[in-house]
Amino acid sequence: MDQASEPNDRRGSDHRHPGALLVRRGLPPDARRRAAELYWEAFGRKLGTALGPAGAGTAFIAEHLHADRAIAATRDGVLVGLAGYTHGGHGLTGGTARDVLRAYGRLGGLHRVAILALLERRPGSSELVMDGIAVDPSQRGTGIGSLLLDEVAVLARELGCRRIRLDVIDVNPRARALYERHGFVATRTEHTPYLRGLLGFGAVTTMIRKIGPAPTPARG
Repeated sequence: MDQASEPNDRRGSDHRHPGALLVRRGLPPDARRRAAELYWEAFGRKLGTALGPAGAGTAFIAEHLHADRAIAATRDGVLVGLAGYTHGGHGLTGGTARDVLRAYGRLGGLHRVAILALLERRPGSSELVMDGIAVDPSQRGTGIGSLLLDEVAVLARELGCRRIRLDVIDVNPRARALYERHGFVATRTEHTPYLRGLLGFGAVTTMIRKIGPAPTPARG
């Protein structure tokens, strides 16, 4: 888990669609708990061993979220989806090893710290790493995931990144299909059968989307 947070004043472009859907950077005010609930709904299966049970995990995520590393989708003012990313030393989900031990106790926390270390991914040079996409189950299939990915790509280009990297687990083919439609290409699959019983998945595929430079404005 990452250790620091810093302000990010970049707003990016707003995308308005029928149904008062808005996609923008950062979390709306007072949306931390809602964001944590969406994140847990999407990734609780993966994070349950490290941060469960659900109530404790959701509370931990909400307390240590870095709101400036989120791209949020709201409909009629309600958070219905978010994408997290890691750049500049921290990502959407935070909390240090000390925070984990404080929340779960030393006896119950040590193995959680070890599991979280297995899941951590750091960006390489000129790279933005995604922390995943979470969409309200009632809103899936409405294009929110695609809009979030589009804004991630815009952000990555603005930051001068040459590629976006993410990991997708073998039990989430729907997410992989979404990423493939948006230009992500599988580059490596790490088979981890020893994690299937512990975390619920047995393989992790790294996917890359290359980001070209921003187009040069045409001169009149």
